[in-house]
Amino acid sequence: MICLMAEHTDSPQVPEVSALSIGILGGTGDQGRGLARRFALAGHTVLIGSRSAQRAQEAAEGIGVRGAENAVVAAEADIVIVAVPWEGHKDLLESLKEHLDGKIVVDCVNPLGFDKQGAFALPVEEGSAAQQAAAVLTGSRVVAAFHHVSAVLLLDPSVESVDLDVFVLGDDREATDVVQALASRIPGARGVYAGRLRNAGQVESLTANLISINRRYKSHAGLRVTDV
Repeated sequence: MICLMAEHTDSPQVPEVSALSIGILGGTGDQGRGLARRFALAGHTVLIGSRSAQRAQEAAEGIGVRGAENAVVAAEADIVIVAVPWEGHKDLLESLKEHLDGKIVVDCVNPLGFDKQGAFALPVEEGSAAQQAAAVLTGSRVVAAFHHVSAVLLLDPSVESVDLDVFVLGDDREATDVVQALASRIPGARGVYAGRLRNAGQVESLTANLISINRRYKSHAGLRVTDV
């Protein structure tokens, strides 16, 4: 566990989010399935999406949620989490722009490359995956979050509490408050406001460092902010 120091501030009133349905685009991957499982356990209606409805349904069966095509998930869910591979990020969002209009869209995509030396951050023209999402989804309320949550821990039924903080970034404070509250629905996790969307790049790229830590120490490292 890595601890970061921060100046203490009064916590805002936590919004009620228990009734919100959650859609996860790219939900057939480990990260998407892990988040889906934890939110379903917390009592949320969860839909996981894929380009293939059949593949989404097969992935959903094992974790007790519903699967459908990405377009269906984007249209039906109250809040949508983007957990697709970086390579297909922009194209998918462009295809779903109309369905996502007016909604809070949570981007947890990490633009990373891998070589013999390990993981490294990829350059993004807009500055980050989250900023790219905001540039595409001009009618949505884009928030960056859930970048550093271990899929292994999320999927492990023996892990009851996931001990970490979720960095939440965005330009719409009401939307970031909702996502902070949503993060705290996962036992052991806590949503922490970490700045404007323009600061999402370093949060996304920090994932490469965590991958290096995990490989070196055979762990599932997360982040915890102190004095908040």
